[in-house]
Amino acid sequence: MRQEKGYTGIDWFRIAAALLVMVIHISPFAVFGDMPDFLSSRVIARIAVPFFFVTSGFFLEKGLDSRKDKLVRYTKTTLQLYLAAIIIYLPVNVYMGYFKQAPLLPVIIKDLLFDGTMYHLWYFPAAILGAWAAGGMIKKTGKKKALLIALVLYGIGLLGDSYYGLASQSSVLHGLYDNLFTISDYTRNGLFFAPVFLVMGAWIAEKENRYTRGSALAAFIVSMLAMTAEGIILHKSGMQRHDSMYVMLLPCMWFFFHWISSFHGKRITVCRNVSAAIYMIHPLMIVVVRLAAKISGSQKLMVDNTLILYVLVLVLSGCFAVCCRMLPVQKNQEKTFSGKGYRAWLEISTENLKHNAEVLQKNMPESCKLMAVVKAEAYGHGGVVAAKILNQAGVDAFAVATLQEGIALREQEVKGDILILGYTAPEDIRKIKKYNLIQTVCDSNHGRALNACGIPVSVHVAVDTGMHRIGFSVNDVKQIAWLFHMKNLRVCGIFTHLCAADSNKPEDIHFTDQQIADFYGCLERLKNYGIKIPKVHMQSSYGFLNYPELHCHYVRAGISLYGADSRENIQTKRKLDLKPVLSLRSKVIQVRTIAAGETVGYGRMFRAETERKIAVVSIGYADGYPRCLSCGKGKVLVKGHFAPVIGRICMDQLMIDITDIGIVSVEDVVTLIGQDGDADIRIEKISGQADSIANELLSRMGSRLELVLK
Repeated sequence: MRQEKGYTGIDWFRIAAALLVMVIHISPFAVFGDMPDFLSSRVIARIAVPFFFVTSGFFLEKGLDSRKDKLVRYTKTTLQLYLAAIIIYLPVNVYMGYFKQAPLLPVIIKDLLFDGTMYHLWYFPAAILGAWAAGGMIKKTGKKKALLIALVLYGIGLLGDSYYGLASQSSVLHGLYDNLFTISDYTRNGLFFAPVFLVMGAWIAEKENRYTRGSALAAFIVSMLAMTAEGIILHKSGMQRHDSMYVMLLPCMWFFFHWISSFHGKRITVCRNVSAAIYMIHPLMIVVVRLAAKISGSQKLMVDNTLILYVLVLVLSGCFAVCCRMLPVQKNQEKTFSGKGYRAWLEISTENLKHNAEVLQKNMPESCKLMAVVKAEAYGHGGVVAAKILNQAGVDAFAVATLQEGIALREQEVKGDILILGYTAPEDIRKIKKYNLIQTVCDSNHGRALNACGIPVSVHVAVDTGMHRIGFSVNDVKQIAWLFHMKNLRVCGIFTHLCAADSNKPEDIHFTDQQIADFYGCLERLKNYGIKIPKVHMQSSYGFLNYPELHCHYVRAGISLYGADSRENIQTKRKLDLKPVLSLRSKVIQVRTIAAGETVGYGRMFRAETERKIAVVSIGYADGYPRCLSCGKGKVLVKGHFAPVIGRICMDQLMIDITDIGIVSVEDVVTLIGQDGDADIRIEKISGQADSIANELLSRMGSRLELVLK
């Protein structure tokens, strides 16, 4: 899965952070005195490297596949950069006599694992070790405990860094740190320094909008002022062994990243590449400028004046970075926008899904929560993908149809309650318990069988008020009450389903009103049996949109959550600003001209009356696009223009008439659902043409389709 949400603030600050790292290594403000130099290079600029770590943790958590895969890819990319940097700086190492150190092998091992073979390269092994440490802690203990462990490690690191003066007063601690420094020259490394910021990034990613942009900025400024005071006090007291780690650096980064990540827009991928290049190359440019100054006799101007040195290094590093922008990374990121490398794909709008969840929640009563229905791969949107996005938006209740769907969410670390709406066999009860799922009790026999397994599980009770699908009869109150007394079943919810809530026909409205009255009557009768009523829910998407006056604990939103209606021109009592989340796209794989009289496709169902220009599109009915839209019934968008589907839709391809569109080329994007330019194709219209509903078409989208997050 790929995610392409634009965090413009983070992208731009990557460049600023790289320039701040240069400030640390050059001290440009030393020309103005010791204190300006200390404040700029030893306090303010110290947010740069933690920013990179927090960013890594943020996007590692934002990734929607398995944590192990994310860490493996992150490690591979970071290791490649590290090896490239080691090779680049080999001539410098030779020139500086690095390989004349004795004993050489222990020095090389220590530098490769902790300190870096050049003074700035410590970041890469720290990033790898820190990411695995943070990932392992989160997986085993959860983010809260992982953060506590990382804080303890950071505290140990503090005593070896800015607060070393305290540790050195104890002979025991002094000895321990002396031994530690034989392994790593600094506690600013992947064990004591990086993990806390990586976990912090993951924590922020889980729920971004904790603060308003203004409050986050104000809190950051206050924290930075406090860190400045802390730095000055430590500096003047002579306590610091090094100056990378401060107590107030933690709240600084917490509030700063909340602020910077609130700026959204189109991704500026070049910022990532340029900042990485500047970080890697600027020490070499320092050497180049120093050498040029020595040869030209301009050391006083070009080197002794550190501000000029900084400007020269900045210009050289910037030019190098612009020319060499880490092309492999750029190519991979561009692929998600163009569809290059894909035959057909689904684009999922992260922003629209979060927007819809927010709109639904804002319109619910204060005591009511959104239960996101993510069954059937979240109506074709990707079950795990959608649930992870919704987790980040603060949603912590989900509904699935099967045990397997619930397990898939848990294995991908989706948090919150997960209710299985369908039947699960009693022999699978251990899995329900293991994965902390909530099971629906379908009837009295099902309840007895689950209870007899002897394994305590949480359940919701289904009540049949007229749909006659699953559930206890609404009149079978005694059997429902008996369920509450079963030893191994913890009843934490009770629900029914309003089967005609999407209809505005008088007879259907009357039927739904009767369902509601019967369900509430059932609850009242349960109270007479001494039952404490658990959480109640009966509204699905149209139950909520047409019967908003109902007060329940949950709204089970499915199709509305994804910004679609079940059918075209449906009328609801409540109108909400819900946006489509899914677009279906493919591409042109062949363009040809056919003469008058020639036919296209199986059964020769299309015959050209005049010369026509046609295109073959790499998607078919096996991908979920309805075959009944063959022979001109369906239309697609190419370059913002409609093109009819001609001939019969094949299993893997379909053909379109592009005669009137102009120049169309192989690899051009074809939109089957979604917007292209000023034109769009709604899923509701397609489902109507296919004599179906949007729910069915979306949930039938084939597994061959790539999921791309936008």
